[in-house]
Amino acid sequence: EVQLVESGGGLVQAGGSLRLSCAASGFAFDGYVIGWFRRAPGKEREGVSCIGASDGTTYYADSVKGRFTISGDNAKKMVYLQMNSLKPEDTAVYYCAAGPAATLNPAEYWYWGQGTQVAVSS
Repeated sequence: EVQLVESGGGLVQAGGSLRLSCAASGFAFDGYVIGWFRRAPGKEREGVSCIGASDGTTYYADSVKGRFTISGDNAKKMVYLQMNSLKPEDTAVYYCAAGPAATLNPAEYWYWGQGTQVAVSS
């Protein structure tokens, strides 16, 4: 059974940091791209960052460049999203997902986790 389980969300003040974790199981992790996405209230789901498990190539949305860092541990089948200098507009449910291509388009991802809430207060 394919599973992606996010953790690490919470409430933080603006300027603070959080580290999200995504634990993957049930599929050939090394052959996939793992992405982080978010959905803010009343908005569409948007791509935040992704990493290729095989080569470590990373991509970031312009809105998070320089503040967020994605990393992975293939041995543990884990992907992390370090979020620094958080802003109130980063408030959203954050999801990790797995797919075959390095893209921030959520439609290209096959497997999804249930999400973890991040709330940033001003």
